Amino acid sequence: MYRTHNCGELREQHINAPVTLAGWVQTVRKFGSITFVDLRDRYGITQLYFNEALTQQLDEKPLGREFVIQAEGKVIERTSKNAKIATGNIEIEVSAYTVLNKSSVPPFTIEEETDGGEELRMKYRYLDLRRPTLQRNLELRYRVNRSVRNYMDAQGFYDIETPFLIKSTPEGARDFIVPSRMNGGQFYALPQSPQTFKQLLMVSGYDRYYQIVKCFRDEDLRADRQPEFTQIDCEMAFVEQEDILNMFEGLTKHVFRDVKGMEFATAFPRMTWSEAMKRYGNDKPDIRFGMELKELKTPAGALDEHDESLDLVGGAAFKVMDDAEYVVAIAAPGCSEYTRKQLDELTDWVKRPQIGMTGLMYVKCNADGSLKSSVDKFYDEARLRVWADQCAAQPGDLILVLAGPAERTRKAMSELRLEMGNKLGLRKRDEYKPLWVIDFPLLEFAENNDDGGGAGRWVARHHPFTAPKPDQISWMQDPARYPYIKANAYDLVLNGTEVGGGSIRIYQRDLQLKMFEALGIDEHEAQEKFGFLLGAFEYGAPPHGGLALGFDRLCALLGGDETIRDYIAFPKNNSGRDVMLDAPSAVNPVQLDELQLKIVE
Repeated sequence: MYRTHNCGELREQHINAPVTLAGWVQTVRKFGSITFVDLRDRYGITQLYFNEALTQQLDEKPLGREFVIQAEGKVIERTSKNAKIATGNIEIEVSAYTVLNKSSVPPFTIEEETDGGEELRMKYRYLDLRRPTLQRNLELRYRVNRSVRNYMDAQGFYDIETPFLIKSTPEGARDFIVPSRMNGGQFYALPQSPQTFKQLLMVSGYDRYYQIVKCFRDEDLRADRQPEFTQIDCEMAFVEQEDILNMFEGLTKHVFRDVKGMEFATAFPRMTWSEAMKRYGNDKPDIRFGMELKELKTPAGALDEHDESLDLVGGAAFKVMDDAEYVVAIAAPGCSEYTRKQLDELTDWVKRPQIGMTGLMYVKCNADGSLKSSVDKFYDEARLRVWADQCAAQPGDLILVLAGPAERTRKAMSELRLEMGNKLGLRKRDEYKPLWVIDFPLLEFAENNDDGGGAGRWVARHHPFTAPKPDQISWMQDPARYPYIKANAYDLVLNGTEVGGGSIRIYQRDLQLKMFEALGIDEHEAQEKFGFLLGAFEYGAPPHGGLALGFDRLCALLGGDETIRDYIAFPKNNSGRDVMLDAPSAVNPVQLDELQLKIVE
């Protein structure tokens, strides 16, 4: 028996008990003729006490950091207690020990706060995973997984596996392509999601399906994105949007209760896509704080066909405002005393390439009620007061104003709002504010496409199997109304991050063909790429819809982080490489010959 207990479970009630522990040496501390060793496993740390005789053995054959050892002895009360660890009131008086395996000197300290850089730790990921931080993250991931499965099972869902080697189809991100040896010159694709398979399962009568499943997208990486990721993939038949929102709001509340001990007493708020864009500048708003966007100038029909034009900045012979398609402001609370240096820093921030604005205007709402702005040359206080009223600004607030093309300016102000939220400490990591965003546009016009489909065409905002709102199906015949057709789609947003999304699906062949036509996919191409799905729709497909939650993102948010990398056991770096395995890598030319592939220099 290598161990009778783990390194995190012994307490004062175990005093005088004989025990055997095994684990990794965290530290070795010698005090004259005695030695203390901290022994670590994934459960915790226990201090070992080596007497004079054993210390002499250690002098002859020293223990090093990360040596794997076994220690036998008796639990005794610790003289110098350590309240920072669970086992801090006891220690083990060692009677015998065995070195099970030696260790080279680790390239970084394996502690809570390590001295290793990110790339180094990823190269030695198996060592980094020994750190308590990552152990807690992976434990949280397991607990979320278990909680999800318990809920889905209780709700009557089947966990059904779908294939990883599938057909490459258009739309969405780029596929990872897998060559077939047995079918020379032909290729599989790794699934970006099990979308069509779960729809086929609905046709097959399995009306409640889910998977916690790997998906693959060959796209540029960022903090919350990996080339392979995990999602909670779900589908239901004979449902409407309300059924799905209620089901998966229930799942989210269940997970928070299980994993965080948190209750959401009320239903999650809901917001249309148009409302989210107007109030927050993006479709995944962080509603933990206010500072909402207030439009000062906008064209008619900007986000919805019923939008009216607005202009609170014109008539001042100020070219910046006159030429701008869109002008928007936020009121930053308590910031009217910002110095010129602080305002210049904000201006430089919005001028960065990532934001793309040419400048920033401001209005200070002074404590005495007066207004002072960077555009006093063009606007008197009465005009500025109109802006302040539009922003509901209070004395002591600072109004920040951006002007330019609508889409870019709205996005820039959204980013500036989040930046100010960070500066003012309004985005609290231990506060959770979920909401549903609904009624997304069905289609969007793509000026450029990377999928070989050319430029200047309509693409599905979600995917080509998303149904339009029932009362807008007839609009599919009128391209002039394409910008305003709403999808029967929804996203679950948490603290400014899209945690999941889904839709009611098209389940009738004729409507699916209309959708393909709107996307520039003719019937021949539709049959070639999606014939299996169109065929299934001829055999009694039920109304159905579903949702997929980003499992990695959800775990990271529950852990209070925005990056998903430390919640995945073996992630890729920002270049999509596994630096531990050194992958991707070249393969043997014989393999290429078997696959009938040739690398062009």
